[in-house]
Amino acid sequence: MNRRTKIIATIGPASDGEATLREMMRAGMDVARIGLAHGSLDDGLDRYHRIRSVAASEGRRVGILLDLPGPKVRAGSFGEAGLDLPTGATVDLAVGQDKSTVEVIEVDYEGLLTDIHIGDRLTVGDGGAILEVVGSGPDRLAATVSHGGFLRGRPGIHIPSDRLSISTPTPTDLVAADAFVEAGIDMIAISFVRSGHDMRRVGTEPHPKGPLLIAKVETRAAVDNLAGIIEASGAVMVARGDLGNECSIEDLPHLQKDIIRDCIAGGRPVITATQMLESMVTSPSPTRAEASDVANAVFDGSSAVMLSGETAIGADPVNVIRTMSRIAARADDEMDHEAWASRLTELHMTDDEGGSASVTDAMTMSAWRATEELGVRTIICISGTGFTVRSMARFRPSARILGFSTNSATVQQLTLSWGTTPMSMAINGTNEEMVVEAIRQAKAAGEVHAGELVAVLAGSDSSSRSANVLRLERIP
Repeated sequence: MNRRTKIIATIGPASDGEATLREMMRAGMDVARIGLAHGSLDDGLDRYHRIRSVAASEGRRVGILLDLPGPKVRAGSFGEAGLDLPTGATVDLAVGQDKSTVEVIEVDYEGLLTDIHIGDRLTVGDGGAILEVVGSGPDRLAATVSHGGFLRGRPGIHIPSDRLSISTPTPTDLVAADAFVEAGIDMIAISFVRSGHDMRRVGTEPHPKGPLLIAKVETRAAVDNLAGIIEASGAVMVARGDLGNECSIEDLPHLQKDIIRDCIAGGRPVITATQMLESMVTSPSPTRAEASDVANAVFDGSSAVMLSGETAIGADPVNVIRTMSRIAARADDEMDHEAWASRLTELHMTDDEGGSASVTDAMTMSAWRATEELGVRTIICISGTGFTVRSMARFRPSARILGFSTNSATVQQLTLSWGTTPMSMAINGTNEEMVVEAIRQAKAAGEVHAGELVAVLAGSDSSSRSANVLRLERIP
């Protein structure tokens, strides 16, 4: 079985050259992530156009995800060489964004002195150091380093979300989103989401006309308001770094499973992110624990697993992708697809489209049962918005999914959907015409072969809002 779980790779200084991007695509990168927490808007747009150009020259369909920084609080730079912050030391925290030392850490947050209280614990980086606030003055706070660590660059400082007085998305986020929407971005991730209202504030048109909006669950408020966030989002990311700071570390694995389950039940792709192969920033191979973490994310039902610093600043981004691809592919092979789908049949998608979701829910369930009982290896889904494809993918069928659409934006957004090969088709007509064309294209591309039995799931015509026709066809 080919790998079904998608791989998202962050593009940074180590990976934004054309030659490296080309090799990353060949190694298995399905979606390229552009983070704006580091670098300028123009730098991000340059990377966007370079990725598009390389993908076109490779003849590969690679999705592009913009990750907005949100109200991310960062320290002033510790320098590229970095500094060691010793345990037990006392440091001052002051408002600023230029330079940090072992004596004074500048914090790029105007509300530092009013929003942070004595007794608060602040995490620098993804657990690189932990500070406990012990005193306050007119222009700075005093903190004790309860857990020291090595810090470099401008690491994030985690402030409890209920303390933050910054809204999500920020005005800067909205400016960046507008620029990338104009450029044609496929997906946008919103940071530090606390409710479904935060997602609606982005203001883009619903996908596929607009980008697929991804809610990053990294606050306690987001966990508490998960149902509303799922409903308002096109996909969800389990951002385990900040979520692990907000919640008890022993709760994090269980929250990951619960979030993934609820997203899949709702027909939303879900991404597991943060420190998946962190040691490979410098090492040629991952730790055993990291390999198990990736495999368990697949077993949990993740639609995609994400690489961050491993490919953005790592020593060998291509090797990291190859390694993750091997681990995920083996986990896909070992996944109990039948048990997963059987459990999922007990859950039903939220019907927010006047009945169309219920119809698609029933039809995709029937398609899963038919393909499993008949040993069908390929499911052809024809969808205008991608809803049918994503609904089929949530069953994690042992059959692979060919996701056809006449909408080019939908095809790009399907790069995030588990087990799906996105394919574009030109004919937009009756069910019969679209089925014939999809089978013709699939056969021409070598995806199906003469004599093979395939399942075809589609609407009765191009205006259908639900998948209401299931056919079993023998490839001519």
